Amino acid sequence: MKLIGQLLLLVFMTLSANIITAEDDLFFKQREYMVSEYLVKEGIKNERVISAMRKVQRHKFCLPTERVRAYYDQALSIGHLQTISPPWIVAYMTEVIDPQPTDVVLEIGTGSGYQAAILGELSKEVYTIEIVEPLGKNAEAVLKSLEYKNVHVNVGDGYKGWPEHAPFDKIIVTCSPEKVPIPLVEQLKEGGKMIIPLGERYQQSFYLLEKKDGVLVETKLVPTLFVPMTGKSEDQRRVKPDPVNPQVTNGGFELDANEDGLVDGWHYQRRTQRLTDNPPEGKFYLSFQNQDAGRNSHILQGLPLDGSKIEQVRISFSYRTKEAKSGSHPQEYPGLTLHLYDQKRRDLRSMSTPQFVNSAEWTEIFYDFVIPVETREAIVQVGLNGGTGRLDFDQLVIKKKLR
Repeated sequence: MKLIGQLLLLVFMTLSANIITAEDDLFFKQREYMVSEYLVKEGIKNERVISAMRKVQRHKFCLPTERVRAYYDQALSIGHLQTISPPWIVAYMTEVIDPQPTDVVLEIGTGSGYQAAILGELSKEVYTIEIVEPLGKNAEAVLKSLEYKNVHVNVGDGYKGWPEHAPFDKIIVTCSPEKVPIPLVEQLKEGGKMIIPLGERYQQSFYLLEKKDGVLVETKLVPTLFVPMTGKSEDQRRVKPDPVNPQVTNGGFELDANEDGLVDGWHYQRRTQRLTDNPPEGKFYLSFQNQDAGRNSHILQGLPLDGSKIEQVRISFSYRTKEAKSGSHPQEYPGLTLHLYDQKRRDLRSMSTPQFVNSAEWTEIFYDFVIPVETREAIVQVGLNGGTGRLDFDQLVIKKKLR
């Protein structure tokens, strides 16, 4: 009997090992796809960063219920009003500061530990400050289980930095303050680099800060959207969101302050061009062009939207198309989608326009969307959305109808 029991245990352990191997192999293939489709094809070039993104097991830093989506290029809830950043954002921020094997890096995180793990693959030492205690403890446990001995976790106010381990060669801030926290500036080494999202709650851009001769040299990078650092920091913002009066910023695409070809106010811009020939209004319009079915060609913008006060929104715009077609899946077609979220930033509902009808002339149109009472935030998405051809777009406006 004892021998039979030992044999059964051996069989069980073998089957368990095979299950784990099969699972890991599945996630490995998903990471390969993530790196190929969402990083390399979207402009990430640093081979060391690409290697780290291919290696680190992102699903380990996600909630069990979200692991099926771990390798999609999107933010995922990790609880406590926080999210794990999309892979492209993590790779982009890491590439910008270019961490070296001898660097000591500070990371101000929202709680997942994923960015810290990527940095741990590339740097000598990483000090990460997580802002929510339960998330910080969980991140520390995950990092320990994955044997990131060079990653050190603290829980607290990230804007105060970690002075006992300063100065830092590089600093990554993955939460959005209204302005650069002074302690982080003081803790950045001479010649060091910091990347940080700055701006209003729903209007932010990445900034690269480099300390040269004791002075910060500031470079504005691409638009982005991050969660606030803490409730206190959110309360102290000078410019606060107005969820009863939702508005689209730069809906006519007239603004590009740093002239980088990316329109201000919109993030995650993919395969877009700001053009001037025959706009329906103003001097510019935005053109989406894509030839590979399934690839993203879109723009996104977040805004506050209080469903307890607003019953309906009307979104109007002008568009024209050329050989615009749907992609490989039913949801991949030229159009506009309104993504809605509740006060805990959980997905509520996504509502889309029908597929845009091909039209060589500018067509002005509007759609009404009924807003659930639980809604507190929204993201507007416009583009080919995995479809192919060309879509020209302009004059996007949102109007509300109160309850």
